Amino acid sequence: MAELVALVRDFVEQEIIPAEPVLQSDGPEARRRLLELRARARESGLWGLGFPESVGGPGLPLADYLLIAEQEGRSEFGPSVLGGETVVDVRMLLAHGGPRLLDAYLQPLVDGELSVSFGMTEPGRPGSQPQAVSTHAAREGDGWSVIGRKWFISNAGFADCTVTMARTESGLSALLIPTSTPGYRKVRSLKVYGRDTGQWEIELDHVHVPGHLLLGREGDGLAVAGERMTLGRTLRSMHWLGAAQRAFDLMCRRLREREVHGGLLSERQLMREHVFLSYSAISAARELTLRAAGVLDRGLDGRVEVAAAKVAASRTASDVAERAVQVFGAEGLSDDQPLSAMARRLRTTRILDGPDEVHITSAAGRLLQTFATATTFDFTRSGTDRDHALEATAP
Repeated sequence: MAELVALVRDFVEQEIIPAEPVLQSDGPEARRRLLELRARARESGLWGLGFPESVGGPGLPLADYLLIAEQEGRSEFGPSVLGGETVVDVRMLLAHGGPRLLDAYLQPLVDGELSVSFGMTEPGRPGSQPQAVSTHAAREGDGWSVIGRKWFISNAGFADCTVTMARTESGLSALLIPTSTPGYRKVRSLKVYGRDTGQWEIELDHVHVPGHLLLGREGDGLAVAGERMTLGRTLRSMHWLGAAQRAFDLMCRRLREREVHGGLLSERQLMREHVFLSYSAISAARELTLRAAGVLDRGLDGRVEVAAAKVAASRTASDVAERAVQVFGAEGLSDDQPLSAMARRLRTTRILDGPDEVHITSAAGRLLQTFATATTFDFTRSGTDRDHALEATAP
């Protein structure tokens, strides 16, 4: 495992990070370079290391995959180049796709020839309340006609399909919509902190979706989305840890090399505080993420553990990047260093994948529910194991 982790890290450092200026342009040249890097990753045997065995992957438990995912995450493009961001879509299709859907889309997705985006959030509506989705899918022949608008859709600029949450007769449903379908329109690229970051707004104007492109059953949209987001937040937490570690490395190297007033910057007490706080936060967030991965590996309800990991990892990555910028001074604010882009992007993780406040409120509510039947909390247990143990010992 250690050798594989080292190979992934070398690939990220030697192949992906040097290509970041081109990949950040988000244009045709960026797409061409991305596909080139994916091809090299496949040739090197480093593509899809988080895929299940059923599609040719190594079938690693999530807790083991963390070691690889954090290396992928050292570059914001690592998960895309190496297939880390595709893991959630592969698992979603395997779990909820019908035979015709799988025949058409699974293998191209596994091979890195197909990209999928996810459309839930809508303009003017709280993204933290999926029940507020207004996109409507009316029955039309063997499928549906979809009308609506989505925004903050990651990777929609190059996506071949968008998993879209829409209201059908039976409730919220998940539909796989090819972006080439008539009526599917990319409205605009959304600037975040003044930069293009791959977030898009799309419009669906009477888009026909055949019945076989339904994921799960009609009305199962919340369950499909919830399962996808739980796994996705765990994987992204792993990737954010990698970004935090890269920022930590840059900060520490700078402290050891920079001379000020006749001494090294690393000798300054406040600078050392940056190192200590960053190390402590990364270590704690890593343990929480490992715990969340283990819960999901055992098939348990990990909503509390995943929320804790997501909040800790996103805050840690953002905070460590900010500290590294502070250590670099004015140079850290410039594009001469990767830290300014990292700090901007990592700050968005505390909102775009569900605001901290929503995760904290939800997880705390579930934790407090355990005290309805018990007077103590067992930190040695997790997920449904914990819940069942509390029920068994309730007075």
